[in-house]
Amino acid sequence: MTRHVPALVVGGGISGLVCAYALRKSGIDAQLVEASPRPGGVIQSVTRDGFLLELGPQSFSSTPALRDLCADLGISNDLLEAPPRAPRYVLIDGKLQPVPLSPPALLISSLIDGSTKWALLRDLLGKTIPPDADESVAAFIRRKFSAQLLDRLVGPFVSGIYAGDPERISVRSAFPQLHEAEKAAGSIVRGMLRLAKSKKSPREHATLKSFREGNETLVRALANKLGTALLTETRVAQISRQNDGSFDVHLQSKHGGESIAARSLILSTPADVTGRLLAGLDSSFESLLSSIEHAAVALASLGYRKKDIGHPLNGFGFLVPRSAGLRVLGSVWNSSLFPGRAPDGHALLTSFVGGTTDPTAAKLSPEELISLVHREISPLLSILNAPVFSNVTIWPHALPQYNLGHADRLAAVAKSCSRVPGLYLTGNYLRGPAIGSCVEQALPVAEEVRRKLAPR
Repeated sequence: MTRHVPALVVGGGISGLVCAYALRKSGIDAQLVEASPRPGGVIQSVTRDGFLLELGPQSFSSTPALRDLCADLGISNDLLEAPPRAPRYVLIDGKLQPVPLSPPALLISSLIDGSTKWALLRDLLGKTIPPDADESVAAFIRRKFSAQLLDRLVGPFVSGIYAGDPERISVRSAFPQLHEAEKAAGSIVRGMLRLAKSKKSPREHATLKSFREGNETLVRALANKLGTALLTETRVAQISRQNDGSFDVHLQSKHGGESIAARSLILSTPADVTGRLLAGLDSSFESLLSSIEHAAVALASLGYRKKDIGHPLNGFGFLVPRSAGLRVLGSVWNSSLFPGRAPDGHALLTSFVGGTTDPTAAKLSPEELISLVHREISPLLSILNAPVFSNVTIWPHALPQYNLGHADRLAAVAKSCSRVPGLYLTGNYLRGPAIGSCVEQALPVAEEVRRKLAPR
């Protein structure tokens, strides 16, 4: 027997969960299937030995859509906000230096030299025109400012967001506001101010947040609302198109096979998985989506006795320029940001290793990663003794890379989608990998599906 549903969402990461929830809230009987035993994808919170660990994103930036979603789910009271002025550090000449949090602070900082400061002033007063061709972040920063700014600030920042290589990441795809600012005003500073003024809603200062019991609170709340409409350990074996335009989706689970006929099909699976699932409908999907590279990232969460750490840990954490010669990309000081992350008298530090500039790091054993991270961060934080707690998580396909040509690839994917009415895509490879970006992209997809399915 074939079960008929108006909308089927495939993939239970944050994008799929939000899309299915929004559809069901609007009255559409959407069903969600997820191949793994649990929903949420990389958003996973675990408590071990009194330490509250984030196995994926360590926190998230607040956005209006995400804030409204939390209120709608009834979990706003569980939100925690990191200290808004918590300093971020960057490793320069073997020492952690605070990152200036505003353009004026950057101009008086010792982090950059006089020629870079002059380049910043030149941007404010002068005018440049972006090239017609897609431009890497590295080329953009060197053209507009300096190699020093790229090495000391922008490169580490790109590592922190994408675990990517600024020589390959597309500025117009990964940081579209920078590209649009220069295009609009010939200046990053003037352009950003102009774009901010053009927005109808008042500008909100983005703050870093988490939940009292970890980021997975959001996943659990969405899953609870979906109830039996969410099926885990259920994978898609085949997708085909029926004569009436609906999708015939064959599912496999531990209970056996099932066929679902769906008028609308929303894929929120990773890019390469989406390409394979859609290859039977149009081979262009697989060739386009499989070309989106993903960075492998290893997370090493280490717990120390506070008395064994000489550094006050008064901040968010630190990032490491590739020129420093370390394999650690950066470290988040979890217990300095949110309460309840470590037992009394202890500190929890989560460090990241790997990314596209060091792809072999994620293939190291947990023991090797723990040793590597402890060895590299100990001199920086004056750590005297070995960690009393450790946990390693490896994500072989952690983050999609918005590399050069990404916008053209997505345009070609959208063109292929237009040839398959009723098919929709959502996910972290489309409009940004952050939790807030995924929410902001999934909600309009749900609204588009709702309008399509609404009775006329």
